[in-house]
Amino acid sequence: MAPRSPESPPLAPAGELCAAGGCHCGGVRFEALVPADARLFDCDCSMCARVGFLHLILPRDRFRLLAGEGLLTEYRFHTGVARHLFCRVCGVKSFYVPRSNPEGVSVNARCLDAPLAHLPVVPFNGKDWERSVHLVEGLA
Repeated sequence: MAPRSPESPPLAPAGELCAAGGCHCGGVRFEALVPADARLFDCDCSMCARVGFLHLILPRDRFRLLAGEGLLTEYRFHTGVARHLFCRVCGVKSFYVPRSNPEGVSVNARCLDAPLAHLPVVPFNGKDWERSVHLVEGLA
């Protein structure tokens, strides 16, 4: 999740949305290239339900960390595959590396500067993750 270099090209090709976001204190900032047909997943697992995470799952090349890499702290549990990344200043998890797509990123749509109200929100049965994961695998 290296910060974007000043030479990096802008993210928004025609027909796609470049969305910016970050944590509560503003120390962690990112941008994400959102496909027009993206969906948001509302997971009810023990982690997502507690923190209100609304998933926008993207391939890693559609995500750029702009600031705050040094402010991120990591939490892993259960299988240890998912990398839950939190701002150590304000405690907000604005994105993380999901177990379902370890080569991708899941952005918390609630941490975007502008809401993605036009995208459908799909319920995800995270309490029964093993039976539901096929719905989100391969999105990243």
